[in-house]
Amino acid sequence: MSTISAFSQSLTDLLPTLGSERFSGALVDTVRGLVPVDEASVIVYEKASLPFIEYTDPGAWAQPNLDTFLKSAFLLDPYFIAASREKKSGFFRLRDLAPSGFRRSEYYRVYYKKSRLRDECGYLFPLQGGGFINISLGRISMRAFSKPQLRLLEEIAPLIAVLCRMHWKTDQPYGGPEKNLRGQLETALGCFGASVLTQRERQVTNLILLGHTTKKLAEVLKISPETVKLHRKHVYAKLDIQTQSELFYLFIDSLMSIDGYNSGDPLIAYSQKPATSPAT
Repeated sequence: MSTISAFSQSLTDLLPTLGSERFSGALVDTVRGLVPVDEASVIVYEKASLPFIEYTDPGAWAQPNLDTFLKSAFLLDPYFIAASREKKSGFFRLRDLAPSGFRRSEYYRVYYKKSRLRDECGYLFPLQGGGFINISLGRISMRAFSKPQLRLLEEIAPLIAVLCRMHWKTDQPYGGPEKNLRGQLETALGCFGASVLTQRERQVTNLILLGHTTKKLAEVLKISPETVKLHRKHVYAKLDIQTQSELFYLFIDSLMSIDGYNSGDPLIAYSQKPATSPAT
């Protein structure tokens, strides 16, 4: 059977699954019929709620990483940033979205390095009501995606977008949340450290968390690399930490522990949280 014939048959099998729980898996199978993929995930970001995994291959995520990602760490993900802040839509390769120091970031070490992914690409498509969908395609055992494969995945992006709009065609297909949970986390990210850091130090902190290098930080903030290093030194001292790893986990822990957050620095509530007594 030719590639076009196989793809046509795959679409024939996919269309009846629109609106059902089988759609995401069938969609991934359709893409796999054109380009081999080791791991795939479909992550749905509704307008106000936390993200949820609509589909994932067995073993693609490991606990507790998945739980932490869905509750807070997704804020640092290049695909999330591209869709939510930069309003990008279409087909993208991770290396084209990630900042220059991404592979040295703690986020990469926790969520990518352990996954053994050699290459990742995927789709970002807006949904009705302000949300978006992220379809992630990864390579582990196989080589990185070739240029012809990437071109093919990009060429079918309009078709994938239409199918996604047809499937997720209501404002909040899973019964929208009462609170804007995602908005609360994004506010918490913007306010992280506000009680102890200057505005410039907060800018440096935010960019460090996102994986930017000292050189890129200097370019973005229009200051010298030496000044960036000085700001980072002050940030670490004020937060009583010594490494980027400690900064990452302080950020994650503060967001994971907030309950009923409305505004302000999440570190305030986190620092006031009573320590857990050791088991007797």
